[in-house]
Amino acid sequence: MKLSGDIAAVVTGGASGLGEATARMLAEGGARVAIFDMNEEAGQAVAADIGGTFAKVDVADHESVAAGFDAVRAAQGQERICVNCAGVGWAARTVNREGAPHDPALFAKIVGINLVGTFNVASRAAAGIQALEPLDADGTRGLIVMTASVAAFDGQIGQAGYAASKAGVAGMTLPMARDLSRAGIRVNTIAPGLFLTPMLKGLPEEAQVSLGQQVPFPARLGDPAEYAMLVRQFIENGMLNAAVIRLDGAIRMAPK
Repeated sequence: MKLSGDIAAVVTGGASGLGEATARMLAEGGARVAIFDMNEEAGQAVAADIGGTFAKVDVADHESVAAGFDAVRAAQGQERICVNCAGVGWAARTVNREGAPHDPALFAKIVGINLVGTFNVASRAAAGIQALEPLDADGTRGLIVMTASVAAFDGQIGQAGYAASKAGVAGMTLPMARDLSRAGIRVNTIAPGLFLTPMLKGLPEEAQVSLGQQVPFPARLGDPAEYAMLVRQFIENGMLNAAVIRLDGAIRMAPK
């Protein structure tokens, strides 16, 4: 599949970080791009800058997801590419220092956004993509990309909820790819390491450098554009299917 003006895409979490970099890459490649995000001001600004469309969407709410797809499909047509970058990273220990158990509502919210939200968007995108005509002799109709994390494999202290949600994303990659193979829809997942996203940008520069030095090579924080580069490779390389790729400079996270 090649990027062009004939291709429409949806990017969740596209108002900042990995999602913004991906939305910009897709638009630079000629695609018509819609952004889903809860940050309306930033999302509208990015969409305006790339000539795209914005919809305020809570990915954990299936009705909000449905309404978002209806709105952007009316504006730009049925998407062939869906990239899921929306997520949260709140931390809490299984039992805190005062002896209280993890707040079950917080655990459910993390899983609801990161895992259930990803599935809500991916499944609804797939339902629309499968109705499109194939693009090539292989029968390719479209692509879904999901975002896990190295925490899916190297969860740190305080990351039980986050790691569980991201492990779920990694774990559903293969069965989802198998489910959608007859429709010609490929499914792949990126598991990023330490990237210079808004959360890390808020840290002092010394802290950013210190975190980057934990990465074996290159000894720096990842650039969101490097995440977007891998998304483009997923688009263009038809044999990449059901892959979960660590994008992490060979880091393996310590317990804390």
